[in-house]
Amino acid sequence: MSDTIRVEEVEAVAAPPRARVEDAGGAPRERDYLSGFLQQKPAGDAANEPGGALYESVIEALKEIYDPEIPVNIYDLGLIYGVEVTEQGHAAVTMTLTTPHCPVAESMPGEVELRVGSVPGIAVADVNLVWDPPWDPQKMSDEAKLELGML
Repeated sequence: MSDTIRVEEVEAVAAPPRARVEDAGGAPRERDYLSGFLQQKPAGDAANEPGGALYESVIEALKEIYDPEIPVNIYDLGLIYGVEVTEQGHAAVTMTLTTPHCPVAESMPGEVELRVGSVPGIAVADVNLVWDPPWDPQKMSDEAKLELGML
């Protein structure tokens, strides 16, 4: 076996063969499927969907709220179960707490509502506090687990 790599220089490369398609009439024709794909324009991100500016601003606002007993923000802690943002600027956050007996059970939903409501572009913020499914440490992000020495 040789350890030599052979390099061959070429002037040009032939175009790959095009797909042959038979129409309903039976006449075969060539079709370049890649050209349609390359001409397609990327879809713009809707501001109110994941990846959109408004949605991501709401997520960033949630990441600024920290659990008073655990030095991790509530988003990475896994307390946020869902975020929905409408085109009209209505944000609905579904969240839980680590336990129903959490000392901030009364104040945390209000803080979430206040912070999300202060995001530019959000007209109304609603917070839905749920207990099912119950929170468990597996809901934490890897960053939160690393911060708490669980990884």
